[in-house]
Amino acid sequence: MRKVIAVLLLGIFGYYIFALFVNVPFGVRHDNVGQHYLEHSVQETGAVNIVTAIVVSHRGFDTLGEVTVLFLAATGLGAILYDKKGKKRRLQNASLIVKVASKLIYPLIILLGAYVFVHGHLTPGGGFQGGAIIATGVLLMFISYRRFETNHNALSWVESLAGMTFVTIGLAGLIWGTSFLQNILPLGTPNTLLSAGVIPLIYIAVGFKVGAELTALLDNMLKTIK
Repeated sequence: MRKVIAVLLLGIFGYYIFALFVNVPFGVRHDNVGQHYLEHSVQETGAVNIVTAIVVSHRGFDTLGEVTVLFLAATGLGAILYDKKGKKRRLQNASLIVKVASKLIYPLIILLGAYVFVHGHLTPGGGFQGGAIIATGVLLMFISYRRFETNHNALSWVESLAGMTFVTIGLAGLIWGTSFLQNILPLGTPNTLLSAGVIPLIYIAVGFKVGAELTALLDNMLKTIK
């Protein structure tokens, strides 16, 4: 049964690779690709942030590779730092001012991170930036409170579901469209929150994934401090 499934998957993969190369107009000059993105990205993707349109739509498959590299790096470093005894963090106690300030600032940092990846199709930023901001907020709590802990099981679930969401959206474009991560939802009105089709959904998934991975990574690294 496994061999049949493997052959079937290879056949599907080979078909789409063959179709990709058949449709590539080899020998045709593409000097105007950059200009085309600048002039037509808003109409084609609905995203007023041209960088977002390129990263998530025009070269979305490459973005999937970047997310995969981050996942492998976080997994590898987590495996190296893993300690079955469950070491506790050995940081000096922060001052009262730092503790009070961090408790006030922490929810605002999380809110800012969420804002950045939710509005990635409208303003500079996106999933990677928003996820990094959220992880920075958690790091602030780590260095302010020695007993602050994260639930690694919850982080694993968030990271896995976010990654599956990214891939599912990409495959939906392949099934109901013509390419991986194709924008199959209505583009809406540019410059509004509910616009750009699947791009906001992709950036939300990437934001959760990056935030969870970096948070788990920081937790593991800080627990190795002696």
